[in-house]
Amino acid sequence: MLEPVDSLIHAGWIVPVVPAGVVLSQHSIAVRQGKIVAIVPTAEAKTRFDARRTFDLGEHVLIPGFVNLHSHSAMSLMRGLADDLPLMNWLNDHIWPAEARHVSPEFVFDGTLLACVEMLRGGITCTNDMYFFPDAAGRASLRAGMRTALGIVVLEFPTGYATDADDYLHKGLAVRDELNGEPLLSFTMAPHAPYTVTDRTFTKVLTLAEQLNCPLHVHIHETEDEIQQSLKEYGLRPLARLQNLGLLGPNFISVHSVHLTDSEIADLARQGCHIAHCPASNLKLASGFSPIDKLVRQGTNVGIGTDGAASNNRLDILSDMRLAALLAKGASGRADAVPAHTALAMATINGARALGLDSKIGSLEVGKCADIVALDLRGPQTQPCFDVVSQVVYAADREQVSHVWVEGNMKLENGKLVGIDVDEVLAKATYWHKKLSSPAQTQP
Repeated sequence: MLEPVDSLIHAGWIVPVVPAGVVLSQHSIAVRQGKIVAIVPTAEAKTRFDARRTFDLGEHVLIPGFVNLHSHSAMSLMRGLADDLPLMNWLNDHIWPAEARHVSPEFVFDGTLLACVEMLRGGITCTNDMYFFPDAAGRASLRAGMRTALGIVVLEFPTGYATDADDYLHKGLAVRDELNGEPLLSFTMAPHAPYTVTDRTFTKVLTLAEQLNCPLHVHIHETEDEIQQSLKEYGLRPLARLQNLGLLGPNFISVHSVHLTDSEIADLARQGCHIAHCPASNLKLASGFSPIDKLVRQGTNVGIGTDGAASNNRLDILSDMRLAALLAKGASGRADAVPAHTALAMATINGARALGLDSKIGSLEVGKCADIVALDLRGPQTQPCFDVVSQVVYAADREQVSHVWVEGNMKLENGKLVGIDVDEVLAKATYWHKKLSSPAQTQP
């Protein structure tokens, strides 16, 4: 008697990511109740399983869904609003004023849903979000059927969302209490950055992170100016300041981490911290080149983030993964720095590990959630195919993502989104474009 399953996916190749370096040819994945129940040769799968739906993807590669380790999803509505500017000018003169005028639960819902549409079409099945009104972001993520780690964002200054650090924490924790039972949602503590958060607040955030056993997600060492400001105000580099406060450890996600000394690289590795590497955003804001090769060789867990669409301008892990690998080679002078298998791990299992989700996602293993992406390799840009992982990392683009499943649920089929009214999402984007383009918005 055949074993019943919900889905059976036959593929030309499967790259499970764990174990590292493995490529399975002519294998199939069986999915039942949102979990992977078998990964076996296709010939065996055809005689073993009775599937409600069968997918014959003989010229495709299956990989784990991408994990976007750092994003500001709702900022998709600010894509291109203020380009070609250094970070603090970009923030102080353009982004923060626009947010003060327009950010609301409606803005965050619509912007997050727009981001989810883009990310799912590019194979991103999980994102680590840091933004205001996380309840609205959570509702949008659930509407899209996308996995999201919601940041409990903390700042010292007032915004349309909260009045002070305590208010940010109170509201964020209330959202966690409300949405904590949703299987696609998890939470991080997300104090914005050392230049926007005081020692008192960092200490309080650390206590909460330890009590809730959730990651700490912080922008840090993004620019040289940030470091000089910290030296002037505290007499310490930002990482040293946070280390003295006790924040560095296995739950700490260090976002950007561009300007690091060798001793800081060693400290991050020794304390088990994680890096959210955002190569495109770092380049676009002229922040610099993160020493990723040194971090990887020290054993630090490095994942890849897109950052927000306002500073990237694409939520495209495939392109950022390729860029991360190439930059590591160029910056280190070593052609073997961050090889293809390592880059793919950075975009999948490493991000899951940083979020504490690696027992559920990040690799294709029996018992894990069926967060799966299929890439069609038949196009001229990925032929001939000598090494399938090299093709994924160095040659493929997001237009080749043909199918996406999140917890076994089909979200993209043959390049078309399932269960999302894209025209409605785009109409909302047009609405916000008009508001953000109004004369009141463009005044300095």
